[in-house]
Amino acid sequence: MSDKASSIQRYSGASFIDNPNPHVEYILVAEFALKGGPSMEHQYPTEIRGDEHTLAELMLPDQIHKRESDWTIFFLHKSADQVDPNAEQDPTGMPPLVYVLNLVMTKYEKDAVRGARCKAMAICTRHSFLHIYKPILLLALEEYFKSPTLETLAEVYESVNSMDLSAMPELSTFERHILSMSDNKEMFVEKFEEAIQRIQGSQAEEDRKSGPGVSSPDDTTSQSYIDLLQGRKKPLGRLQISRDTHEFETKVVYGKIPVPIKIPVAVMPETVGDFSLIQLITTFHTPHAQNPQPFALHPHLTTNGPFTHPIIILINALLTEKRIIFLGHNKPSGLVADHVLAACALASGGILRGFTRHAFPYTDLSKIDELLRVQGFIAGVTNPNFANKPEWWDVLCDIQTGRIKISPRLASAASDPSPSSSLFSSSSPSIPDTGDNAFMESILHSITSRYGERAIRTRFRDWIARFIRLAAAFEEAVYGASALWVGSEEDLVVKGHGQVWPDEISKNRDLQANLARIEGWRQTRSYYAYIQDLVQQAKTLPIKSLDLQHHITRLRTLPLTPADSARLYIALNQCVVTYEEINQFLCHVPENQGGLHPIALGLFHPDPKARQAVVELLERIGGHVAGKHFFGGLGRWYRLAFVRLKGEMVSKGGELGSPRGTPGGLGMAMGDGGLTMGGLSLS
Repeated sequence: MSDKASSIQRYSGASFIDNPNPHVEYILVAEFALKGGPSMEHQYPTEIRGDEHTLAELMLPDQIHKRESDWTIFFLHKSADQVDPNAEQDPTGMPPLVYVLNLVMTKYEKDAVRGARCKAMAICTRHSFLHIYKPILLLALEEYFKSPTLETLAEVYESVNSMDLSAMPELSTFERHILSMSDNKEMFVEKFEEAIQRIQGSQAEEDRKSGPGVSSPDDTTSQSYIDLLQGRKKPLGRLQISRDTHEFETKVVYGKIPVPIKIPVAVMPETVGDFSLIQLITTFHTPHAQNPQPFALHPHLTTNGPFTHPIIILINALLTEKRIIFLGHNKPSGLVADHVLAACALASGGILRGFTRHAFPYTDLSKIDELLRVQGFIAGVTNPNFANKPEWWDVLCDIQTGRIKISPRLASAASDPSPSSSLFSSSSPSIPDTGDNAFMESILHSITSRYGERAIRTRFRDWIARFIRLAAAFEEAVYGASALWVGSEEDLVVKGHGQVWPDEISKNRDLQANLARIEGWRQTRSYYAYIQDLVQQAKTLPIKSLDLQHHITRLRTLPLTPADSARLYIALNQCVVTYEEINQFLCHVPENQGGLHPIALGLFHPDPKARQAVVELLERIGGHVAGKHFFGGLGRWYRLAFVRLKGEMVSKGGELGSPRGTPGGLGMAMGDGGLTMGGLSLS
């Protein structure tokens, strides 16, 4: 967080001898007292240094007496001198966030003062998937009302920190991207099997050292984290794994009650909690669709004119670092927080960062002075007075009415068109269409067609990725080079990088249409953070001699000459060889963009060298733990063509050698049931 960030979020952490990296670092309890208002009642295992009263106010939101219960979420920022060097580090290089999930309840009792007691319990965790603790908090706060002691908090603390994640596979960045974009419930199931086999091996070694006849204390149930309740199960010794690899299933035993927990395996950057992009889109689309209202024009925000879709207004505001307020008058604080978290993920797309670190999923009127010190905040509030103070915000998102409003002060201060706009010629006198509204129409069609949350997130990830490529092309056109691309054309085996256009006119039209928001984004922290990420990624990127996204897009969208496509197929075959190189490649051929279709077309290429290169490439992909699912998604016509070509090559010279001497990954056989390849039935 910046130096101007709110002091209400800074605190010093504690050092734990028994468990230096607990799942949950603190458990807090606050109550609303008749005299003095909100106050902190207990903190466990140690106290949080700072303003306890301010923290208690965050735990007890406005108008909570009107609801029996409510959830809030807020973030704490550790002081740099309190960060454990051995703990999991934040990718920003700054002290990691601590995520706080808070439950507040009002109990109506005759013997209580004014007939009710109001208490809140919060769990402070280093895991961004903090929503997994909701069932535990519900049980724990009920128990605390009955027994408001530190012993009750100690039992909760011990239970949540005993959650065993040792069998949860660790995926690389590319593997997480592949899993997050796929609906296949068996993607990377081998990773789960490897983790369980490792644990079984360790347990067997311990049993061997313990001597014959000695069993583990929990031999009948094996590992506690393997109590799976849903999905098809695959036996593996005494342990079992679920076939839906998007979630790791474990449990927390609290008060002798086993509470099932599902943890997302592919957690992407800026993804906090269990929000819904579909809910966010629906909230602000429905009123706009029923009664469109023009927005006050602003070059960064209204990129499709006065009737720009409100979700595009929101994305533009996030990308250009505007001050954003989500107002939910008479709405639960938890609903407001979910909209804030969804907005952060919307603009990030799992690519950009810097949004959650400046987000306040819930805050109140008493924190306004601290809030206004934070540049480009995203805050959730329930007090309607915020709507009457346009000087406090640039964009107001009213959840109750479903309307988004641009502050009149921001609109009146809008600058003139950029002088760089003259660099991009256009035959049309009006500003070219960015295609934003058409994009939103396709998103809404996907929602009504029940594509699901994962598909919608993938679509917005593609949108953010394309916007970054547009920004890189803009910088190259205006400044001669771009900080958004690390590399050199001279080092590429096939020339070309960045966004793909069919012609120069289309390129100029797109750059002119997106010019204002690109220039707005170039002044933000997410822009500079992305450049830092690029520099770090370039050091470990498996494939550096080819811009995969650029050339796969060319294969997918442009009518290439046979010579150009042959050169590209051969280069892909030479560059995509190792396990991580295949992972990187698969990230650029997602299922929602046709998967391996543009590569498989090369099986029918007129050049035999190109066909051989495609066969070798598909063979390695088919032998990859994730690639085999992509290969299985090809049509039967492609797979039969592969087997035919493979058979011809084998008959003419034995098994094909692959680049760098790497052996092929698939075998081919003819059985009674038809053709099979590497276990994949082609019949």
